[in-house]
Amino acid sequence: MNSYSLFVSCPRGLETILNQELVTLGCEQIHNRDGGIALTGDLASVYKINLHSRVASRVLIRLTTGHFRNENEIYQLARKICWPEWFDVDKNFKIHIEGKQAQINSLNFAALKVKDAICDVFRDKTGRRPSIEKFRPDIRIHVFIEKNEISVYLDSSGEALFKRGYRSDTGEAPLRENLAAGLLLLAGYNGSQPFMDPFCGSGTLAIEAALIATGTAPGLERAFGFEKLNNYNDNLWQQLRRAAQAAIHQPSAPIFGADIDSRLIRLAQDNARYAGMEQYIQWQVTDALDTRPNGKNGIMISNPPYGVRLSEIQLLHALYPQLGSWLKQHFAGWLIGMFSADRDMPKLMRLSPKRKIPLFNGNLDCRLFLLDMVAGSNRQKEHKA
Repeated sequence: MNSYSLFVSCPRGLETILNQELVTLGCEQIHNRDGGIALTGDLASVYKINLHSRVASRVLIRLTTGHFRNENEIYQLARKICWPEWFDVDKNFKIHIEGKQAQINSLNFAALKVKDAICDVFRDKTGRRPSIEKFRPDIRIHVFIEKNEISVYLDSSGEALFKRGYRSDTGEAPLRENLAAGLLLLAGYNGSQPFMDPFCGSGTLAIEAALIATGTAPGLERAFGFEKLNNYNDNLWQQLRRAAQAAIHQPSAPIFGADIDSRLIRLAQDNARYAGMEQYIQWQVTDALDTRPNGKNGIMISNPPYGVRLSEIQLLHALYPQLGSWLKQHFAGWLIGMFSADRDMPKLMRLSPKRKIPLFNGNLDCRLFLLDMVAGSNRQKEHKA
């Protein structure tokens, strides 16, 4: 089986978690990069990462890399790739280009040169050229330019991997599924601990917790870009899917999600049903401060609301001391993870995090604050106060 140079992208800050996943999947020559992992892998590796990785964003197959001095050399580099080996002329495609200190006048012009090269290769081979499709392309091509070096990749994932296929709402999700899974894994959640999210919104954290707790591969219910490629091996893919299906098991600890907004809880229930996880999660419409632990020594991960307008921020800052008291009073022995863009959150909760992990939620610079709620000591301090 052919070996490929791969780049698996992920949200910045989750590279270490992704590395651990790839080791578990038996991948080799793994090298951490900013925003992902470079590695070597065969077709089975490509399929397994797409199917099983909880934190990856895309699995890219590198077709070429090289230096250039001008746009014509970019064209020549892309022209040397035997595109018809990868996909047929009747498939449409889209080019996504990114640059970092790119020594070039226009990234869009560079993308145009790659597009021209692809079309010319097909025209020479078949007498026809494939068409461009901006919205739902069969084939996605990624071009990265750093200074005067260009790399061209084929996207094996298709839609980004955070799109598991269970989200019923079409609105922009406040927390992407792979970031939610990353928060859980950074906190050490493995499904053996009781789990709670008292600010659950549309339920992403609780659903990702249920997928982890049941050993359900996150890519089981979706389609992938590699199914449109000429090297697609359906027997291998179906064999990997069957093995993933057989690995699903009952969770060993309870999972709970709550929100004060009944509309969001209905949405969370819908999403859990589409994910096939509805029977594993208990939902409740309630104020966070009225929730109580669903077991001992559990893990709570939450993405509490954070204000944009000044009036909202002032309201939240008034809530934080109450949150701190509630956690100290009821959650001794638990690990608490609060994910927020508000750096003052732990201080205002009057709690000291054991770890502050920098992560990005889209372009928003956030922190995952991990807090150990120690039995006894916090209660004594509060009693003295």
